[in-house]
Amino acid sequence: MSVLVIVEVGHRMAGEALAAGQQFASAMGAPVQAVTVDAEYTADGFTATYEAHVRKTKPKLVVLAHTYQTRDWAPKLATRFGTMLISDVIAARFEGWPVFVRQLFQGKFNADVRAAGDGPHFVSVQAGAFPPVAADAVETLSLAAAEIRQRPEKPFRESARAVDLTAAPLIVSVGRGIKEQSNIAVAEALAQALGAELAASRPICDAGWLPMERQVGSSGQTVAPKLYVAVGISGAIQHLVGMKGSKTIVAINQDPNAPIFEVADYGIVGDLFEVVPALVDAVRKAKG
Repeated sequence: MSVLVIVEVGHRMAGEALAAGQQFASAMGAPVQAVTVDAEYTADGFTATYEAHVRKTKPKLVVLAHTYQTRDWAPKLATRFGTMLISDVIAARFEGWPVFVRQLFQGKFNADVRAAGDGPHFVSVQAGAFPPVAADAVETLSLAAAEIRQRPEKPFRESARAVDLTAAPLIVSVGRGIKEQSNIAVAEALAQALGAELAASRPICDAGWLPMERQVGSSGQTVAPKLYVAVGISGAIQHLVGMKGSKTIVAINQDPNAPIFEVADYGIVGDLFEVVPALVDAVRKAKG
């Protein structure tokens, strides 16, 4: 009985998946192994390569980060073993049988999912749910090239411009408090001063003020940066689900009762049009 961690090399969540695998292995009293495929991605190739390794090593549990790439091919791998991928896991209990915790209804409820059968069981972990560890001692597997039916091509132009907010260490996110599209420049100035990515809550993206690829929340991206600055965001549950795993949350809102302050590490009650420019000046002075 062992735990296998499949690592997506170069992705910020690689360390989080490994941390989850180590935690699960410790609870099970089992050894842990980390593997990756260091080759160009195709769903066919990855599925065949990891299937062969799982059949060879017979782990009880296979752990992955819940990334866009994982969503593309991991359910296919689980299906080859007559089971399913238990996705977006935030915790687990081992009471003689693995029980995984995942969120439902945009984070309003937690559900216990009991894995049936002898395994292997396949789980992906939610961004920000497990503090990352160094992703070292990762074994590289040779790609099962003979199984590949696909040939990757260059990304579409839109995809090439897409932003992976899950990999951003610093994020400045803007909400309806910004009032007008032209005012987004206020938050953008803070993002530039910090060297952060600019993101938004759903109403901003629905209005077309920022592209949908920059939306954080239950219907957007789930992020866990070192710093998340929420500018004019009230803190609806749909948004909190996507960012509450951030290491440090700074909220700027003129409403002292805004729900965002319940999850914030630092809260500034005030007019963002006064607070944000002052922060920009302070950051620039600190940087010299």
